[in-house]
Amino acid sequence: MNRRTFLTTTGVAVAGSLISTTSQAGLSAITLEQAPLAYPPEALEPHIDALTMNIHHGKHHVAYITNLTKALEAAKLPSTNVLELISDLSKAPADQQMAIRNNGGGHVNHTWFWQWMAPAGSGPTGPEGKLAEALQTTFTSIDAFKKLFGEAGTKRFGSGWAWLVVKSDGSLAVTSTPNQDNPLMKGIVADSDLGTPILGLDVWEHAYYLKYQNKRPDYITAWWNVVNWSAVAKGYEAAKA
Repeated sequence: MNRRTFLTTTGVAVAGSLISTTSQAGLSAITLEQAPLAYPPEALEPHIDALTMNIHHGKHHVAYITNLTKALEAAKLPSTNVLELISDLSKAPADQQMAIRNNGGGHVNHTWFWQWMAPAGSGPTGPEGKLAEALQTTFTSIDAFKKLFGEAGTKRFGSGWAWLVVKSDGSLAVTSTPNQDNPLMKGIVADSDLGTPILGLDVWEHAYYLKYQNKRPDYITAWWNVVNWSAVAKGYEAAKA
């Protein structure tokens, strides 16, 4: 197995294990363990630089896990399924809900994010098959979808995420959430933004500032080169199942 094949199949396998058919909105449980990247930190260059990846994965994501662990200990809650917990914060004591929301969201969102990316050239360069058909039907074209998604990320004031989600009726939608919220957080996120995430883009400055400074649109344009479309397609199929 050559390096390109390894990177492609590993990324898809990991994404498939994450976005599988389970009781939690088609997404499997996420524990407090941080999975290693399925590719070297420098593998996304020149689009995403190695220094940013090392800091983003090795420091920011780790900090979310560390702080979430502390919050769960203070709340006397288990950490067997972080996704389930942040999807229903009423299970947590009121004084720990914000810490669990922010750090649990940060952990979950980043766990997905690493797997929605892959080295350029290691897989499809765009959506294919049923996913491509659904995007074209919903948004009129792939380019129109990318434009809408990019605007969701660009116009997100401050920090947050842009998302492609599968709604409860099986349709696709582009949404955006602030901070580390995500479209599974019922009662926190507006009902119109709820859905099963199959692609998300981190637009916090820590995701791009070292390379792109204040040019968020440039970062978003470059990011399309490293989207793991195979993983997105698997997520779409699981969410529709």
